[in-house]
Amino acid sequence: MSTLRFHAIKETLNRKPLHIEENERRSAIFGSNVFNEATMRQYLTKVAYKSVMDAIQNGTKIERVVADHISTGMKEWAISKGATHYTHWFQPLTGATAEKHDAFFETIGDGLAIEKFGGDQLVQQEPDASSFPNGGIRNTFEARGYTAWDPTSPAFIYGTTLCIPTVFVAYTGEALDYKTPLLRALQAVDNAAVAVCKYFDKNVKKVNASLGWEQEYFLIDSALAASRPDIVLTGRTMLGHSPAKGQQLDDHYFGSIPSRALAYMRDLETECMLLGIPVKTRHNEVAPNQFELAPIYDEANLAVDHNSLLMDVMDKVADRHNFKVLFHEKPFAGVNGSGKHNNWSLSTDTGVNLLGPGKTPMSNLQFLTFFINTIKAVNDNEELLRAAIASASNDHRLGANEAPPAIISVFIGSQLTSVLNELENVTTGKLSPEEKTDLKLNVVGKIPDVLLDNTDRNRTSPFAFTGNKFEFRAVGSKANCASAMTVLNAIVAKQLIDFKAEVDMLIEKKDMKKDDAVFNVLREYIKKSKNILFEGNGYGDAWHKEAKKRGLSNNKTTPEALKAKVSKKAISLFEDLGVMNKIESEARYEIEMEEYVLRIQIEGRVLGDIARNHIVPTAVKYQNVLIENVKGLKEIYGTGFKKHAKEQMVLIEEISEHIESINSNVTKLINARKTANTISDIEKKALDYCHKVKPIFDDIRYHCDKLELLVDDELWPLTKYRELLFTK
Repeated sequence: MSTLRFHAIKETLNRKPLHIEENERRSAIFGSNVFNEATMRQYLTKVAYKSVMDAIQNGTKIERVVADHISTGMKEWAISKGATHYTHWFQPLTGATAEKHDAFFETIGDGLAIEKFGGDQLVQQEPDASSFPNGGIRNTFEARGYTAWDPTSPAFIYGTTLCIPTVFVAYTGEALDYKTPLLRALQAVDNAAVAVCKYFDKNVKKVNASLGWEQEYFLIDSALAASRPDIVLTGRTMLGHSPAKGQQLDDHYFGSIPSRALAYMRDLETECMLLGIPVKTRHNEVAPNQFELAPIYDEANLAVDHNSLLMDVMDKVADRHNFKVLFHEKPFAGVNGSGKHNNWSLSTDTGVNLLGPGKTPMSNLQFLTFFINTIKAVNDNEELLRAAIASASNDHRLGANEAPPAIISVFIGSQLTSVLNELENVTTGKLSPEEKTDLKLNVVGKIPDVLLDNTDRNRTSPFAFTGNKFEFRAVGSKANCASAMTVLNAIVAKQLIDFKAEVDMLIEKKDMKKDDAVFNVLREYIKKSKNILFEGNGYGDAWHKEAKKRGLSNNKTTPEALKAKVSKKAISLFEDLGVMNKIESEARYEIEMEEYVLRIQIEGRVLGDIARNHIVPTAVKYQNVLIENVKGLKEIYGTGFKKHAKEQMVLIEEISEHIESINSNVTKLINARKTANTISDIEKKALDYCHKVKPIFDDIRYHCDKLELLVDDELWPLTKYRELLFTK
């Protein structure tokens, strides 16, 4: 293995940046491989075009006859762009995207064939669903599933394949993907937000949730990554001593982008432009060899599709540049992990960002309404929001090296806190003309000025207001954004429905004017949501103690966090909104618990194999070198050899102790896994893996990392942190 390590390093040092041609303006190629509105106008009949646009804007159903016209136009466009196949592109509950390619090809007899793609193939397909996770919804031998076209997310060409974004549902109708519940949640928040917007603007007919994700990732040379079995099989390093220099000098952050990485980014951005993914920002992140890219905001469903597609494209482009992309939230101990900050807002079809203040007191009251209702939604559902970002990999990141803690809180800044404090003192019942004037002129009216200075950010806050949007910072870099966005939009939808009911009650039964009713309800929400607001440092025991005092949950591990998904409250919330029924909620809980177990199980096997097959034999080999050295000294010096062999003998003893500890802990790990595997209840099994199997990893790692410092560098089999993180 040491030979492989040095061969990989040598190969990496000889790499040169690929030459990337960028002959056209990005605006000229943007969306070239997307069946977007401009392309549809060119390839579809007026009736077909109108039908698609109605489906996108109003959710109306596309008739099968019209679908034939659409599929014909889509096929002609795709073939003109060099496509030979089509696929229904979907997002099953594996965390990856899925596709099954079929050719635009059909025989017609007499040895002849034609290119064919009909409305039936466009609208619905029946991929084999038996091997996808279904959480017990169906038996494997009868697990038929259907994919159905989602016209709100445009088809695109990647390579020579026309990809059609679809939902994926079971034969019995339950959702088996991330997209279906997200679409339902977006519909729910649209309906609820439009109803509340009518208080302020009768012309609002639609509200879209927008999402801007920030994708963090590590770039490691493919040869170096291939020399590490743990990176290959788990996506992270399971052992490795921290280098003398890490990120402590902050010299990588926003620094000059390394040449090879920049060539990769330019190539990636060109692919993104062609696919209509509006990437805009690129920069070095804090940790060595860590980077970030971010797009312009999209409608949430499209943004989720774009992020899932981006992660696929990043992997494929990385192959061309001899890189391996690490999306794992914590691939290296001791340096920053990677997140996928989800910047979320709501905007109307009249062009108003509901989380951005306006120029008039009325528009600012609208802003406060959506701002405070979002805070209240997070306050009432913080455990469910924590569950939405739970995973075995994100557990490593939360609460470490600038990442938010597992405790969900909301950061809004000192100025907005003072605004809420003023609103909290609004008179109960009808407001006097003086109080209403004072509120509108001195509190509500001045919000835009307040926000001009409120630019500071809290890096440790899981959920922060950043001027005209909320940033859900706790989402993990590997995650599908849909999980977090489904929960966030659902809880805000529920909250807005409750808000409207309370305001309407005050207007109808208490004879209050609309403004008075809104102020009264918001005042009570501020009082009830104070526990979730936190401006300080999220690290350390002080906040943990304070959070406990406030009654906030601190579910540090995935098995603890996921329970919130199947609480009566959560199931009722999703059922009432039509986002997921009880069967779908329980299935997802089962799938995510099972995935947690499998991830830890795989990591345990990998760590045990590396420790016993790579580390221990190397340590023994070096120990034998030391023993031979001691024997030689004894031959030369006779009985006085101990004076000259003192350090070598101490080293021999230390190595023996570490070897013994590694072997005993690997045995302990294997036995703990065997015991856990006998448990049939998935919740108990996950908890056993979490609290009895996983802690042994640290003991094994400790002794392996100590050996790394003792054993001759020429013999060490695994590529070291300094080589992984600092080889450009």
